[in-house]
Amino acid sequence: MLDHGGEPLVVIAAPNGARLDKAGHPAVPLSATEIADCAVNLAAVGVSVLHLHVRDERGGHVLDATRYRAAMDAIRDRVADRLVLQVTTEAVGQYNRQQQMALVRELRPEAVSLALRELCPDADAEDDAGKFFRELAEMDVWPQYILYSAAEAARFEQLRQDGFFGAANPFALFVLGRYGDTLMGDPAELENFLATFEPGAFPWAVCCFGATEATAVQRASAAGGHVRIGFENNRTLPDGSMARDNAQLVAAELRTLMRPDGPQRPIASVDWVRRQLAGRQ
Repeated sequence: MLDHGGEPLVVIAAPNGARLDKAGHPAVPLSATEIADCAVNLAAVGVSVLHLHVRDERGGHVLDATRYRAAMDAIRDRVADRLVLQVTTEAVGQYNRQQQMALVRELRPEAVSLALRELCPDADAEDDAGKFFRELAEMDVWPQYILYSAAEAARFEQLRQDGFFGAANPFALFVLGRYGDTLMGDPAELENFLATFEPGAFPWAVCCFGATEATAVQRASAAGGHVRIGFENNRTLPDGSMARDNAQLVAAELRTLMRPDGPQRPIASVDWVRRQLAGRQ
């Protein structure tokens, strides 16, 4: 395993996503109360960033500032400031880019997850998207840019070098795999992402669909990246059994990073994340 000088590993949890329902797993948290209960357990196992989706009264995906505020208030009532709350702007085919940007401007969250291909799909969208991305720093919102392929990562790096994001070190999330009944992410694909930029150019994390998630977590940690774990992408424990809940899944995957003499990398505290990542863009 590589030695990364002890830089902490940031653990992001994605406990529900936009699609999973109780039929898919009875412990998926959907209501504000359930998400808050889940947040308590996630904070206890080392999570510092909570990737947050909210649902409507029928359990459907929604980008709604009022529902987000209710969920964030419920979480903070239980964990205070012990988690960075990262809202999603995921479209799920329901929202356009203007609606996604309007949500962030209205909500002004501490952190936000943005899919580059949704907010800036092509050169024609770059003026508008670039203005919004630079505006995030003025609103004191910490963005994470979601990238679904090595080609997207290469585009991201070129835009970063051009100063497009208004930040020298924007945070990226590499997604391995996609939604589907059988398709799992391939951890080996991480190498294709990493080949698109120089080591240390910007902070990054990995999420991986399916039971290969634990392997992707190990590879990301060894390569100096960070990780996103949770029911949004996977419900299978490293031993192949079904996870009881999100906290059990996160704890089990973090245990795979342990060595006899201790963890390969220390787990980042929420204070470290706010100081070193959210405050250093």
